[in-house]
Amino acid sequence: MERPELPLPQLHAFTVLAEELHFGRAAARLGIAQPPLSQQIRRLEEKVGHPLFRREPGGVTLTPAGGELLPAARRALADLADGLAAARAVGGGEAGRLRIGFSASLALTVLPGLLRTFRERHPGVRLDVREMTSAPQLAALHDRGIDVGLLREPPADEPGLRFRTVLTEPFVAVLPAGHPLAAQRAVRLGQLAAEPFVLLPREEGPQLYDRITGLCAGAGFTPRIGQHAVEWQTVCALVGAGLGVSLAPAGIRRIRLRGVAFRRIEPGTARTRSALAWRADDRGPLVAHLLAVVGGDQDEAGGA
Repeated sequence: MERPELPLPQLHAFTVLAEELHFGRAAARLGIAQPPLSQQIRRLEEKVGHPLFRREPGGVTLTPAGGELLPAARRALADLADGLAAARAVGGGEAGRLRIGFSASLALTVLPGLLRTFRERHPGVRLDVREMTSAPQLAALHDRGIDVGLLREPPADEPGLRFRTVLTEPFVAVLPAGHPLAAQRAVRLGQLAAEPFVLLPREEGPQLYDRITGLCAGAGFTPRIGQHAVEWQTVCALVGAGLGVSLAPAGIRRIRLRGVAFRRIEPGTARTRSALAWRADDRGPLVAHLLAVVGGDQDEAGGA
């Protein structure tokens, strides 16, 4: 179908004249003189090929052609106004969609407050929140499948990404409630040397996995992995079932499972870091708004 070329001033002039039915009043409303208004209407009638108004003493009336065009002209102007408003909202970061990946355990700590504050500040933005472990989040960021990630132990070398720390917390020992070490208020890492461990698979979060095994190595042993589980809640359930012990971020204590005990690690200097991750080349307002909610300005480059 041929696309009509109708300048917006002509459509606007036409709708105003159709409402006023008087050239003088329509020209005053448009803020122009009457001759330019007459020229706009004449040019539009030439494009249509038929008169749109009957000129009568004291005013004008719509012809059948004009009556047919008026609803379409109003829709076109309204759609354009809506489109401009939507474009301004998206361009200013007050509308659109922000895709957020997050590690499940962070739903126990920083995620709820972060989402709540963002929604309060930017209620017109649609949040698409996806539960993902750390490695899939990094891949999705590179593939532009998500806009930001909220993950544990961000990598030191990840070209094209930037990170901002949102939380640091100590590690705790996760023990079966009936384990002898659960009777202590704190556990030395070396006391876990002979125990089987339940850990997340390394491919799901290599940095966190290496951090935990590195802590064990610092205590003089290599952990013997008895079971793997993708989610921390499953890790805790397997520990509660007596299949091993684990080391976990302290926020995991908010998982309330019968048969599981959480104890401080001594010395208590070992901490784990969680960070917001985004593409270094993303200059969009939605990511900027989320960073403003997080606060701080200590961004870390993920590599060259």
